[in-house]
Amino acid sequence: MKRTLLAIAIALALPLFAQDPAARVAADAMVLDRVAEASKRDLPVDLLQRIITQDIEWLRVPRADGTYEYASYERFEAGRTSHDFSIQPRGDSMQTVETRGAFIYRVIIESPSRRMMVAKNRPVWLERVEIEYLPQGSQRSETQVLEVKALLQPGEVRPIDIPVVARQATVRIHARAEEKGGYGNIVVSLVQARIVDSPNSPYADAVTSAKAIQRALGSSDVPSIRAMAARLRDSLNPAVLATPVRPSAPPPVTVTPQRDAATDLELYTELQLIEDLLTGNDNERREGLDKLHQLVRRLRR
Repeated sequence: MKRTLLAIAIALALPLFAQDPAARVAADAMVLDRVAEASKRDLPVDLLQRIITQDIEWLRVPRADGTYEYASYERFEAGRTSHDFSIQPRGDSMQTVETRGAFIYRVIIESPSRRMMVAKNRPVWLERVEIEYLPQGSQRSETQVLEVKALLQPGEVRPIDIPVVARQATVRIHARAEEKGGYGNIVVSLVQARIVDSPNSPYADAVTSAKAIQRALGSSDVPSIRAMAARLRDSLNPAVLATPVRPSAPPPVTVTPQRDAATDLELYTELQLIEDLLTGNDNERREGLDKLHQLVRRLRR
């Protein structure tokens, strides 16, 4: 009976995949709920995390430039990328090093205390720092120039804030090491902004539920996963959504395609096979997870 209900639920969801993010994620919520229900200490956490992460991405409604309609990049650290550079002595001329990043808001230049395990690092003369960046929502790049003209001593850190969160940024550092001391090392880190979801999104409740599923997956909390999956599905019911996905666009015209009995039977048979595999030995469970992953990817197309 449970197998039949699952097959019917997913078969009914098939026509919705081409409609909008809400339909896609609601269908995924049914898959999450069913997989959690059927699991017995073999919850496919990695697979389900990938699904729910993609669902959150859809609910934010991504734009072509990497930004989102219902989320924004804010000045909270989400991570950083670091690059090491060796600065050589060049007399009065400067060496230029360059690094690039996306959605960053701060540059940190650091001189490590030690160059290797034993050797102490050398001071580096920082002449200036140039940051060429493209602000969010703009097509015109801007340039920030900081004339430093000072020695960066081993162990010293110099942070530089960009005026806005830069969609793209190129950082160029003009520096040289002291002639008598040999080369010195510096580390340039680009601090990445965090994505913050908009509370005004028509999908705000759904995103909250999806994030709760992520946390529950981290502890394999099956009851919470199922409860949040049901809440996620219910919050995406057209009757619950307070506003359309794109207020400026006309309401979409829903066309319900005719059901294909042969397709439904094929889907049911495949789901039945997957459930049987998931309750088998280790090799069969791995095969079942692989087939489930392939099925989910095929349904999303």
